[in-house]
Amino acid sequence: MKKRFFSLTNHSVQLLGLGILSPVLLAAGHAQGTQGVDNTEQQDSAIEEVVVWGQESSRTGGLSHPGSLLNQQDLVTINVATTEDVVKYEPSLVIRRRFIGDSNGTMGMRGSNMFQTSRSMVFADGVPLHYLLQSRWNGAPRWTMVSASEIAQVEVLYGPYSAEFSGNAMGGVVLIESAIPQEREFHFDSSYFSQSFDAYGFDDTVNGYKSFFSYGDKLGDLSVYASYNHLENDSQPQTFYFGGNSNDPTATPVNGGIEGNDERSNARLWFGDTGVVNTTTDNYKLKLGYGFGEWQSLLNIAYEDRLGASTSPNTYLRDSSGNPVYSGNVVQDGWAINLPAGRLGVSEQERDSLSLGLRLRGPLSENVNFEANVNQFAVLRDQSRSSLRNPADPAWTADGQVNDFGDTGWQSAEAKLTFSELGLPGLALVTGARYEAYELNMDVYNSPDYDSATFGAYTSRSGGETEIAAAFAQFEWIMNEQWDMSLGGRYERFQSKNGYYSDDNAATATFDLVQVPGNTDSAFSPKFSVGYQPTSQWRLAYSLGKAYRFPIVEELFSQYQAYNSVSVANPGLNPENGLHQNLMIQRDIPGGSVRVNLFTETIKDVIESQSESLPGGLSVRTFIPLDETETHGAEFILNANQFLVSNLDLRFNMVYTDSEIVRNEPDPSIEGNVYPRLPQWRGNLLATYHINNRWDAGLNYQYASDSFGRADNTDREDEVYGAQDGFSRVGLKSTYRFDQGIALGLGIDNLTNETSFVAHPWPGRTVYANVSYDF
Repeated sequence: MKKRFFSLTNHSVQLLGLGILSPVLLAAGHAQGTQGVDNTEQQDSAIEEVVVWGQESSRTGGLSHPGSLLNQQDLVTINVATTEDVVKYEPSLVIRRRFIGDSNGTMGMRGSNMFQTSRSMVFADGVPLHYLLQSRWNGAPRWTMVSASEIAQVEVLYGPYSAEFSGNAMGGVVLIESAIPQEREFHFDSSYFSQSFDAYGFDDTVNGYKSFFSYGDKLGDLSVYASYNHLENDSQPQTFYFGGNSNDPTATPVNGGIEGNDERSNARLWFGDTGVVNTTTDNYKLKLGYGFGEWQSLLNIAYEDRLGASTSPNTYLRDSSGNPVYSGNVVQDGWAINLPAGRLGVSEQERDSLSLGLRLRGPLSENVNFEANVNQFAVLRDQSRSSLRNPADPAWTADGQVNDFGDTGWQSAEAKLTFSELGLPGLALVTGARYEAYELNMDVYNSPDYDSATFGAYTSRSGGETEIAAAFAQFEWIMNEQWDMSLGGRYERFQSKNGYYSDDNAATATFDLVQVPGNTDSAFSPKFSVGYQPTSQWRLAYSLGKAYRFPIVEELFSQYQAYNSVSVANPGLNPENGLHQNLMIQRDIPGGSVRVNLFTETIKDVIESQSESLPGGLSVRTFIPLDETETHGAEFILNANQFLVSNLDLRFNMVYTDSEIVRNEPDPSIEGNVYPRLPQWRGNLLATYHINNRWDAGLNYQYASDSFGRADNTDREDEVYGAQDGFSRVGLKSTYRFDQGIALGLGIDNLTNETSFVAHPWPGRTVYANVSYDF
């Protein structure tokens, strides 16, 4: 059997004897002082070398920038189905993935909650996956553009302490790198998952599977990598409906409705849910790397074809004859409510996306290196179709509504120079420029035949564009063996333009487009870090960063009205203005390190997307700035191989966060309240025991205290739809590796089958079965 391990040097990774995408390793190193497990007896004479596409990083300030590094050995205890799973156990990081295959897998980091999606960035092999066009659930990174099975290394950086990243790094940055094939190799893996779920009027088991295949080869100076990932899964219902009050004296008597409170402790009669949501995602990937001399290039092409369908909504209500009731005015035990016709309608979303990325890097001289990255992301199709009524409703017609995105996507280009020597020993510089352009266009139509997406009259239209041009520079000076310092800054010029929204004038029976004036703004963000290492085992570092997060297109221009939601834009928004500080204290221990981070964040002009759920399921959303918020936090992080016993690897972290709305002149009543969706306590544990060189067994654990979903902090009810519950979720994972590159795994998440809600319900107990084959 070949030995599988990493050698970590200068932010690069070498996978020795791995085979490009093997899902398990026997030993690995950790970032910032954690050493690899010594399993030298497991080696054999056959060793091949595979390196990641992202070779030595050109970033400066890395010594003082709080961060974390993950390799495949760190993932053996995680039940990995999609890319979000890879990072969900990292410190001060939360992924709100409601089910496997969820397109709304939002990410929050440190003082930025899971709905502030434009405060975090994700790159895969240098290609942006963050979606800086929309916010909240619509602004989730496009995780499916990279498959979990192709990941070799992930680096997580916290906060905006590097001048290389924009203010969208207020929360942090996730950097994903995959492996370069060094010889001909094939990989196949497949996973089956099954979830049991019971809440309100739904009690069932839903299932899914994922299959992945890749081919890699090295043909002289040309590296070729191609992959296909197919995921199909059924989820638990995502939305539960309660009725609005009705005073209709002819209301139909019914039974079956479920009495209970909403998240604000209001008594409600719940009448139905969205039913099983079926998702199918296909991802096609081609990467071509070419080396000419000391220069390297990488062409990255990814195509996503996604279908999500909710075709079986449930009504809990029955009339006196036992027939299901889908709409109208009803009464049960004194509850008189209205069921809007469209709440239990069916819906589908089709989304096709294409991402193109090109990376070029190489030396201009002995001490100067150049790197350029160009990317284009195009939404080829993004269309949602919904019916006005449930197909089983006696009043059913083909009428419905279609939401359609037109020209939507972004382009980015960056060039930077790295100077490793500037005439002074230990002094280095990275400097460069970046340009980003975003465009979003959304049309909502009434449709006489929603299933065929027949367009009728417009209901609403809106859209617009933003551009950001930036220049940055950052010096790093390693003064001696004990002291290092970095100093940098980023200048950004922002422009919004071509904004518009529709004005449906009932008085004149016209449908007009209103042009919204654009805006131009600029900001400079200084960065500073200093590190001190009194001994070889101790390290202290302080980082300070200013950051400006400019508003995105949706916040400025997206204004629409659909059956279940209304959105009101705010074209006058100012950029979020943040001051971030971090103090790190680290102690190296045998096999790893113990680290404490103390951080503070003060952010002004906070762009808060508030949503109000009205009776019947209608959601009204707008973007309202809060004057100022403050966050104070403390992280404890322990990463170690061979922890206490020779075969045990451990990753443990716990964070305390105190986030407060400190000033808000438009509504002073919320001053002093806890900022929404930020639990005070969060913790994660990954413990892997190597039974022998073929067999691993592991335990994973996630904890979060409850939080608020509203700035007024009135949502205090737990364990109901719409709540922000705390949770305590235990998982198990075990993998056995046979000869000839075959591995089998079994796992379980949410072992205790805990029911909890983060607005929508988290999954119930989920069982996994995995197989992989390298050949």
